[in-house]
Amino acid sequence: MVRGQKGFKRSRIGRNLVAAIAVGVGLGVVILLSLLVVRQGFVLVLAAVTAVGTWELAGALRRGADIRVSLPVLLVGGQAVVWLSWPFGLRGAAIALAATVLGCLLWRMRAGAAHFLRDISASLFVAVYVPLLVAFAVQLTTAPDGVGRVLTFLLCVVASDVGGYAAGVVAGRHPMAPTISPKKSWEGFAGSLVAGMVTGSLCLGLLLDGDWYWGPVVGVLMVATATLGDLVESLVKRDLGVKDMGHLLPGHGGLMDRLDSLLPTAFVAWAILGIVVPIA
Repeated sequence: MVRGQKGFKRSRIGRNLVAAIAVGVGLGVVILLSLLVVRQGFVLVLAAVTAVGTWELAGALRRGADIRVSLPVLLVGGQAVVWLSWPFGLRGAAIALAATVLGCLLWRMRAGAAHFLRDISASLFVAVYVPLLVAFAVQLTTAPDGVGRVLTFLLCVVASDVGGYAAGVVAGRHPMAPTISPKKSWEGFAGSLVAGMVTGSLCLGLLLDGDWYWGPVVGVLMVATATLGDLVESLVKRDLGVKDMGHLLPGHGGLMDRLDSLLPTAFVAWAILGIVVPIA
C-alpha cells in the first residue's frame, strides 16, 4: 500500500523536478538578459527558438508517421517570418509566410505524387504553428513598452504552469481530459486561473502602467489558451505515438514541449494587450 502511494505521488509529480527547475531557471536567465540588456536582442532568442522548434516538430512527424515536411524551406522561411516581422510588422510576416508556402510546394514536387497532400499539409501546419505564432511574440518585443509586454506574457504563462502544478499535486482529483492528458485536473486548472489572474493584475499595474482591473481578464485568456495549447500538443504527440518532441532539455523533453503553451498564447497576448493597453 505504501509502495503504491509513493508511485502515485511520483506519477502526479511527473518528470525529474530538479532538472526541470534548473532548465527553467536557465531559460529564464537567458530571456531576462536578452530583454533587459538590449530589448531587441530577444528577437534573436525567438529566431533561435523558431529554428529549433521547427527542427523538432519535423523530426517528430518523421519518426511518428513518416511525414516528410519541406524542412530546408521551413527553416529558411521561418527565419524570414521572424526577421521581417520586426521592421515590417505582420505584413512582413504574412509575405514571408506566403513565400514559404510556395517554396514548400515547389520543394515537395521533386518527390512525386505519393503522399504529396499529406506532406504539404504537415509543412503548412509547421509554418503556421511555429514561425507565424512566434511572429506575434516579436510584435510584443518591438513595441515601445516591449519589455513589459513580453514579461506580462511570459509571467502569466509561468503562473499558469506553477499554479496548475501546485494545485494539481495537492488537490487534483477530477481529470480534465483523461484521454488526452491524464495528469491534468480541473483543480489544477482552477489553480492556474487564480495564479494567472493575480499575475495579470500585477503585471498590468506594475509593468505596463495599465488598469489593474483588466488583469483578471488578461490572466484568464492567457491561462485558457496556454492550457489548450498544452492539450493540442498532447493530441499531436498521441497521434504520432511519441512521448516527447525532442530531448534537448533535461526534465522537459524537447524545446517544443515547452513551447506548446507559449506559441498560441503569444497571439492572445498580442491581441488582448493591444486592446487593454494600446500602443501609443
